[in-house]
Amino acid sequence: MSSFVNVLKQADIFVEMAPAQLDLISSLCEEKRLNTGDIVFEENSLSDELYIIGQGEVEIQVDPSLVSGEALPTKGSVTIATLRRGQSFGEIALVDQGLRSATARCAQHGTQLLIIPRDKLMVLCDTYPQLGYRLMRNLAADLSLKIRNTDLRIREELLYGQRR
Repeated sequence: MSSFVNVLKQADIFVEMAPAQLDLISSLCEEKRLNTGDIVFEENSLSDELYIIGQGEVEIQVDPSLVSGEALPTKGSVTIATLRRGQSFGEIALVDQGLRSATARCAQHGTQLLIIPRDKLMVLCDTYPQLGYRLMRNLAADLSLKIRNTDLRIREELLYGQRR
């Protein structure tokens, strides 16, 4: 169990958590090991888990044809981010339980993921409001950073994509 706490300590989403809070969260974790090419989840699938990378890499990919409904010059999925140790993904599931907005694919052999089920984490947040507040504040900061990075990529594409 303590190895889970060590992974959680590295995750931005759990920054400033007390050791006792990390122990509680680690008790919810399940470990999964994946190899290159393994799919963690598919775009537009149901979502109810948060993932923390303990080691390895995960690529976040989108399929442009799912948005436009037609085949585009790009074939297949496009990698929009590569995540590494200490980073989380699947956070939107904690907020709205909507469909996954991207595919998560393992990019390195022996990738270790910690999986935290939404329902159990929400019970923990309700039971320990201070933990819940800190987690939601960190979650908001993490999602804000990801939105800003996405906004920057869109601006770059609009600016430089028109010059091609």
